[in-house]
Formats: sequence, C-alpha cells, structure tokens
Amino acid sequence: MSVGRADGRAVGRMVVLAIVALSVCPPVRLSAQTDTVRVAALRVAQTRPDSARAMVRRLLASLSPQDSVYPGVLFTAGRIAADAATAATNLQRVVVEYGRSVWADSALVLLTQLYFAQGDPAATVQAAERLRLDYPDSPLRARAAFWGARAYFDLKDDARGCPLIREALDGAGADVEFKNQVSFYASRCASATVAAPAAASAPAGDSQARPTPSAATYAVQVLAVKSAAQVDEMLTRLKVMGFDARVVRDTSGLFKVRVGRYATHDEAAQAQRRLKTRLGGQPFVVEEP
Repeated sequence: MSVGRADGRAVGRMVVLAIVALSVCPPVRLSAQTDTVRVAALRVAQTRPDSARAMVRRLLASLSPQDSVYPGVLFTAGRIAADAATAATNLQRVVVEYGRSVWADSALVLLTQLYFAQGDPAATVQAAERLRLDYPDSPLRARAAFWGARAYFDLKDDARGCPLIREALDGAGADVEFKNQVSFYASRCASATVAAPAAASAPAGDSQARPTPSAATYAVQVLAVKSAAQVDEMLTRLKVMGFDARVVRDTSGLFKVRVGRYATHDEAAQAQRRLKTRLGGQPFVVEEP
C-alpha cells in the first residue's frame, strides 16, 4: 500500500470520528417535528446513511429556501453528512441564513462538537460563545458552555474555561451522564477562586459601594452584505488569518462580519489597520454595547 493511500485512509478515519461526535449528541428538537421524511431519514441514517442522505437531498431540492421547514431539513443534512466539511457548511448555513429559526442554537452546538473533534479549539470557542451571546435563553446553553470550556482548557486558558464549566454544571439538570462528564473537568477548577472586592479598601465615610460603569466594547466591521455565501467566504478567510470573527444580523437583513471585542478604541484601531493591510477594503471601528 502506498504512503499516500495510507494517509488518505487515516484522514478518512478522522472524518468519521468527527461525524460520530455529531451523532452522539442527544436528539435536539427533531423528535418534536412532524415532518415524516426528515424523521425517516434520521432513522434510516443509523443503518443506511447513504440512502438517508439521498432522501434529504431530494427533500432540499423540492423545497424553497423560504419554506419554513427548510432550515430543519438543512440541519438534518448537516447532522448526517458524509464528511466534516459538508456537515460544517450545512450547519453554518442554518446559523447564518436562519439565525432566528428554532434550529440555529442546535446547529451551533453541533458545530462546537465538530470543531472540537477536528482539533480546532479557536473555532470551538467562537461557536460556543456565539450561542451564549446570541441565544442566552437556549436550553442548549449548558452544552455549548461545556464544549467551549474544553476548548479553552486546550488553549491553556483556565480563567475563561472554569466559568463555563461551572455554567455547564449548573445547567446539567437531571441529565446524570452529562453532569458526570462536566464534573470530570470541573475538578481542575476546584482551586480556582474569584477575588471579591475588599470592603476595607473603600475610603472611610463611603457607606455605599460605587457602581462600576458599564464599559462599551469596540469591534472592527469588515463586511456588510445580504449574501450568505460572501459571509462564509469572509469568515473562512478571517479564521485562516487568525482573527476572531463573527456575524451580526441587523433588522434590515444585512449580515455584518465583525472582528474582535476590544476594551478600547485604540486596540480596535490597531486591529483595523492590520485588517486593512491584509484584507484591503475599508474596515472600520464600531462601538458595541
């Protein structure tokens, strides 16, 4: 056997492992759907995945992207995809194009698992944090926090990982298996303490604590378009360059690609200059609440 063929099979096994990581996720909302084709495809995928994918492809081809059930079918396509790249593309489309659908947070959770299985902690963190910020009331928040915490640990950033592990533990509820998984990683945070403000440090005569004003953050906007394809392309370019990019959708329907969350305008301006040098165009600093 040639070395090239052996390497190819090794990569194939890695892709299979990534897809398995998706399949072990508990069913999220699919059991509540009434669409028999999608439910049937998931059932068939357990023994005949190629047939299931063909069913979903035919269903997508028969639907308009404006159809209310389209994002659910797209989510299913991502969940049973044959390879990691196709899975990621379909799940990203759910998040970017159908961010207000009931499937968006589910897609983000699967993306965190997929990115983690691929050994990409930066992308894992980005997906987990996006779910936590954009869908604060999601019942899947604890699972996103768990994968985000593990990614932070891989990045040697326990200061950010431990709060997420505690959040995951608090949100585990009655799921004993998930709670056991979280508890295993929570042990590394047992000695972590959060420093509380010392009352003795307040000047004499100050009977009330002074509220800390909420500070605005800054980001750099590099794109504002209505095309999801352009958004995906830009996100990929920024990720390859090592920038922390995300998508913000405004009321007009524009997808705005932004980079970073900077504490000061000067920090954002430095990033803006780097982006202009590497990307061109007219990136600019925006203030965010």
